[in-house]
Order: sequence, then structure tokens, then C-alpha cells
Amino acid sequence: MPDDCLFCRIVAGEIPAEVVRRSDGLLAFRDISPKAPVHVLVIPERHVQSLAGVTGLTQAERSDMLAFIAEVATQEGLDESGYRVTTNHGPDGQQSVFHLHWHVLGGTQLSDSM
Repeated sequence: MPDDCLFCRIVAGEIPAEVVRRSDGLLAFRDISPKAPVHVLVIPERHVQSLAGVTGLTQAERSDMLAFIAEVATQEGLDESGYRVTTNHGPDGQQSVFHLHWHVLGGTQLSDSM
């Protein structure tokens, strides 16, 4: 765990977050600057810098992550109306925290440009 990683510090409980779901190795919490009525971040608890480093997770962690994201969306009531799941990689992709994280966005008609 890098000492300066914001999300690793959230996992460790050093920085508060509004946790909406937690399971073995995965954490979901509300974004502090939401871009939609529902904006939850899903992260692996183990540090991986971005999607490009996902092979640093076990096969089980990778497959559990997708199911966990879907469970978060269901829990947040987004199944019927729909939602968007996205991740950013690197500066050109607008990645601002260099710890793999997925944005689960919904609760309104989302823009067709992103």
C-alpha cells in the first residue's frame, strides 16, 4: 500500500468514507463529488494502480469485482432505469486517484457524451 494513496487510506480506515457495501477484498463508497444522483466508487482493497495493472489481482478478485459492481447497482436501485459503469486510466483518461476504481453512476438520464 503506497502511503500517499487516498483509497488505500480509506480502506485502512484512516480517512472516513460513506461505505455502501463491503465484501472480501472489495469496497464501495459514495463519491465526495458526485456527477449523478447516485455516484458510488468501487475499489479493490488491495492496491492496483489502474485497469492496466489488473493482472496484479487474483482471478477470483477480478471476477468477484464485476459481480460486486452489479450488486452495488442493484442495492442502489439502478437496475430498472439503468446505469453507467466506467473507469479511467492515466492522465489522458482523467484518472485522478491512481488506485483502480469503478464509477457506478445513475439515478437520472445520463449524458450521451463522456
